[in-house]
Amino acid sequence: MQIISNPTHDEIKKAAKALKDGHLVAFPTETVYGLGADAENSEAVGRIYSVKARPTDHPLIVHISTIERMEDWAADIPEYAFELAKNFWPGPLTLILPRKRIAKNFITGGQNSVGLRVPDNDIALALLQEFEKIDGRGIAAPSANRFGAVSPTTAEAVDEELGIFLQNDDVIIDGGPCQVGIESTILNCTGTRPRILRPGVITYAGTVVETENESNSKAKQQIKASGMLLSHYSPRATVTLDTDPISGEGMIALVEHHTPPGVIRLAAPVNEKEFAECLYNALRKGDHLNLAKIVVYQPHHQGIGIAIRDRLAKIAYKADL
Repeated sequence: MQIISNPTHDEIKKAAKALKDGHLVAFPTETVYGLGADAENSEAVGRIYSVKARPTDHPLIVHISTIERMEDWAADIPEYAFELAKNFWPGPLTLILPRKRIAKNFITGGQNSVGLRVPDNDIALALLQEFEKIDGRGIAAPSANRFGAVSPTTAEAVDEELGIFLQNDDVIIDGGPCQVGIESTILNCTGTRPRILRPGVITYAGTVVETENESNSKAKQQIKASGMLLSHYSPRATVTLDTDPISGEGMIALVEHHTPPGVIRLAAPVNEKEFAECLYNALRKGDHLNLAKIVVYQPHHQGIGIAIRDRLAKIAYKADL
């Protein structure tokens, strides 16, 4: 396995060739690092599932370079989906759309839909463009971590978690820390109106809103997408929310929260944006320190805070099992 830092154009071309040859390439996006494979290569995609220990009925998101590539993968695309793509791509928004035949079951988890997004990261876009120059049509890329674990926002975290599972010809591209820090918004665009499956930074920006009643039977039809399990994104430590930490426990909270004596402060972000950026690395830091428990004071239920609270609910869920 090769780690490439600050990749040159030639190194990105070689990484694209590695993808075309059936190898895996971990690469940065604006949200988290992804573990990529040629989305048309069943054997390569199978290795993603194996490396991550991910159930094969959980679909993968296909990353493409431009809005024009949507029609390679999706059929009967609603006009509102085109408008969303025009407004928010490149960016942390995944659209679930009716699939074309190119989107095989090994990508979609056997569903009749496919998830697509254009990442807002120069390295990711350059990799996609070089891959398309050699007849690639999309890179399947879930987060580059073991299934259910904390998503990686640095190349070091990818290597730490997946390095022992990768092969000699696989590649990790180090593009520095991710800027958003939590996963993309996922919208179900298979119906007459979009519906939020997973909140993210775009979801509550004032333009995209949940438009279907959750109690409606049609809205409750289950479409599987990344991050929809009740328990997910979890470190080894037990995480509890909005309780009082005691000496020897870890703590993550906005800077205005006082750190009690003996409590190990893992992060003190100044606002919700910084909270999202540092959350996963802070959880990993707690594991590095072998902490048994981490207390997180949740940000306000507004803006990106809604997406952070969604992730924290899944992180803390295992404590109630």
